[in-house]
Amino acid sequence: MYRLLVAQVLLSCWCVAQPFCPSQCTCEYHGRSDGTGSRSVLCNDPDMSDIPVNVPLDTVKLRVEKTAVRRVPTEAFYYLSELRYLWITYDSVTSVDPGSFYNLKVLHELRLDGNMIATFPWESLKEMPSLRTLDLHNNRLTSIPVKAAPYLVNITYLDISSNKLTTLPSDLVDIWPPFSGVLPSANASQKIVLGLQDNPWYCDCRISKLIELSKMASIPVVLMDQVLTCSGPENLAGVLFQRAELDQCLKPSVRVSATKITSSLGSNVLLRCDATGFPTPTLLWTRADGTAVNNTVVQESPGKGVRWSILSLHIITFKDAGDYRCKTKNVAGNAEAYITLSVDGVQASTPSPPLNITKRPDDQTVTSFAGTRMPLYTTLSPALTTRAAMTTMPPLTTRKSLGPGGGIQRSPPDGDKPAKIQQSKGGKGSMTSEKSKKKADLKNIEVVEVTSDTAVLLWRAEGLPSNTPLTMFYFPYDAKDDKETVDAEVGQGKLLLEYLMPNQVYTVCLVAKGSVSGKEQCVDFTTLDNGEEDGQNKVLMIASGIACAFAVPLIVVLLYKILCLCCKGNSSRNNGPDDDLSKETYVKFETLTMKQRTLNGQANDLWARRQTQESERMLLCSRSSIDSQMTYKSDSSRSEYLC
Repeated sequence: MYRLLVAQVLLSCWCVAQPFCPSQCTCEYHGRSDGTGSRSVLCNDPDMSDIPVNVPLDTVKLRVEKTAVRRVPTEAFYYLSELRYLWITYDSVTSVDPGSFYNLKVLHELRLDGNMIATFPWESLKEMPSLRTLDLHNNRLTSIPVKAAPYLVNITYLDISSNKLTTLPSDLVDIWPPFSGVLPSANASQKIVLGLQDNPWYCDCRISKLIELSKMASIPVVLMDQVLTCSGPENLAGVLFQRAELDQCLKPSVRVSATKITSSLGSNVLLRCDATGFPTPTLLWTRADGTAVNNTVVQESPGKGVRWSILSLHIITFKDAGDYRCKTKNVAGNAEAYITLSVDGVQASTPSPPLNITKRPDDQTVTSFAGTRMPLYTTLSPALTTRAAMTTMPPLTTRKSLGPGGGIQRSPPDGDKPAKIQQSKGGKGSMTSEKSKKKADLKNIEVVEVTSDTAVLLWRAEGLPSNTPLTMFYFPYDAKDDKETVDAEVGQGKLLLEYLMPNQVYTVCLVAKGSVSGKEQCVDFTTLDNGEEDGQNKVLMIASGIACAFAVPLIVVLLYKILCLCCKGNSSRNNGPDDDLSKETYVKFETLTMKQRTLNGQANDLWARRQTQESERMLLCSRSSIDSQMTYKSDSSRSEYLC
């Protein structure tokens, strides 16, 4: 009895020491001759809907395959500190929590292929510093953000094939040789394997480096499938990467005229920002806190890959002081620069000194105040100087003659009224008073003839010349950064907006150089839905059909009447005028004979008559002679005429 009790206790202790295996999984221990081993767990029950939580702690390889699991929750494997291989494949996973892989410090391989993941938490990769294999094949990924690049530096096997990717950020391609700038190590067997096939790649400059990578040979990068094709644009659809020729995208760079500007209270200040890059970048002015500025902004792209922008601050006050941010971006990236504006509250009481206009040896004209060497801020660029001759610009500020991007800029004294400085052909400066601009502005801005993809913008100008440059920009109501800019002239009076999105609210703004308000004037409108236009077209077609159904019979009857009248006219003309004349001119008649009346007075005893038509009696009267006008007189009768 004692021995039986001891055996039962030992058996119970051995059972407790053995790791517990989940009911829907299979656990296997692979021992080695040296006494060590590893444990693998396979969970492939189709009815499993959650990640198992009671997996043995010494598990090295966990496979969750062909189950109904739809979500990987937070810290789902945090207790599996020895886990090196994690396969969650061909399940129904649609979302992965950013904290799902917490504490997996030794994980070497992560496979999530065959699921329905549309967004992957790339920042979660920092929890797996030993990760080298990442398989996201056959999912629904549509994009990979730029922020994912730092987390993929150590990945040597990346499979993102059979997804819905159209492009890759340039920063991501830069982590792979030869763009990474890292020379190949002595261990030539170390390769980076990429799976990029079966994606609808849009071949533009954003993937130019990727296309260049596919053409290289003898590099540490190996593509699983060399046959990569373009799905767009239309002129490159179906073209192999090896045969596509694209220009490389260039990240935008931004430069400002001065980093610090000090101007007096009530003066006018111009802030300039220049950007370069390919494709041509866009420029946007904001305050340091991100709020939009409500001042006049003039932009121009004098050439491919170059754009400049000027922010006009009119009659500045203390609230205008602060930092202004110029932000530029294109498909390759973005950049920004800051300008600090300080407002000086001391008013200048002395009149403005006369202006001196000098010419440098490089034929660049510089306008400055007498007695100083501070050039006026008028020579911004060739494009701006050319346009200054035909536009009405506000008073321009001055800056010290320092290099681009540095120095302190100041405005001229404010003793006189603000005036405009122009550069004439002879090289002399002329002063124009702003009194004539008090009523110059844009009026009656409205949008008419709106369709699903077009609209017509109308405006009326007061006090502005017809050739005054006009800047129009429009953007979707909820995407102010996606501005489209169009240059025009005030005298046009209208402008056609094309390539709009259906059923979308847009904001369109107009800015005329020289307007008193100095602010853009905006108006909102909504494009029509394609379904509304189809409905209107159907109504018009039905109305046209009904109108035709009533109009065609009337037209046929009218034509029939006209043909009948024509036929009658032709038949009467064919008989000839002679027949009609014979009928109307010559009639047969009987002569009248006079007889003696009888006492009985019978009517047939008086005259012999025949019934004649009215036309015949009239003709007879007109052609009778004196002999034919016989009169019978008697004692009891009156005179009668034959007609």
